[in-house]
Amino acid sequence: MNRLNGKVAIVTGASSGFGRGIALAYAAEGASVVVSDIHETPNQGGFEADPQLPTAAAIREAGGDGQYVACNVTKQDEVAQLVRETVRLYGRLDVMVNNAGIYRAGKLAHEFALEDLDACFDVNVRGTWFGCQEAIKVFLKQGTGGNIVNIVSTAGLQGHPKQSVYNISKGAAANLTRCLAIEYGRDRIRVNGICPTYAKTSLTRALFDDKDFDKAFTDVIPLKRWGEVEDIANLAVFLASDESSYIHGDLVRIDGGETLCRFSV
Repeated sequence: MNRLNGKVAIVTGASSGFGRGIALAYAAEGASVVVSDIHETPNQGGFEADPQLPTAAAIREAGGDGQYVACNVTKQDEVAQLVRETVRLYGRLDVMVNNAGIYRAGKLAHEFALEDLDACFDVNVRGTWFGCQEAIKVFLKQGTGGNIVNIVSTAGLQGHPKQSVYNISKGAAANLTRCLAIEYGRDRIRVNGICPTYAKTSLTRALFDDKDFDKAFTDVIPLKRWGEVEDIANLAVFLASDESSYIHGDLVRIDGGETLCRFSV
C-alpha cells in the first residue's frame, strides 16, 4: 500500500464517482491528495458507501492525507489557483487527474441545444485543457517530470447514438492526451487517458435502475456487468505509479470488452 508514497496529486471532480474513488485509492497508496470540486459533499443518489462524508474527510478518517480545495474547472483562474494552493500546501505537484466531467445525451444531433454543446465543451474540453496547462507549467518549473491522467471515455474512441455533443468533447480530450504526450515526453511528463464505459456513479444511476437499459447494456458487454468505481480507481493508481513508467500517450479502455463488438453472445 505504498505505490504512491511521497507523491502529491490533484483530482478534479473528486467529491463523487470516479474522482472520489481515485482520490481515496491514491491516499490509500500513500499520496497526499488535493480533492477538488465545485462542492465538497458527494452527489446524492450515487453508490458511495458513506454519501454524507466529504472525500477529503474520508481520506483523513482512513489515516491518509487529504485536503479539499474548491474549483470550477471551466475557469482558468480557479484552476491556476488550485495548482498554486496545492504547491503551497505540499511544496510540489506530481500527479494531475483531470476527472471533472459532464454528460449530455438522449437527443439526435439536430435536437441538441447550444447550451448542451457549450456545457460539454466547457467542462470536458476547457476543464481538461486548463488542468493540463497549469500542471505542465509546474512540472516544467520543478524539472523532475510529472504525470497527467485524463479521464476520457469510450465516447472518445468511437461514436454512440444520441450523445454527439458528449462524444465530440471526449474526442477532443482523447486527442489532447495524444498531443501532450508527444510534446512533453522529453520533459519526463507522462500523459495517459482512461476510457471507461458506463460505470456505477450518480451520473448513471437512472440508467442503472432502468431494467430495460440495464439488460440492453449488459447484453453487449462480454463480461456481462457494469463497471465499478474501483475498476477505474485501480487503473488510475497504476498509471500514476512507477509501475507504468513506459506507458505514455495511451488511451486505456476499461469497458468489460464493450468496444470489441456490439453483439451479444
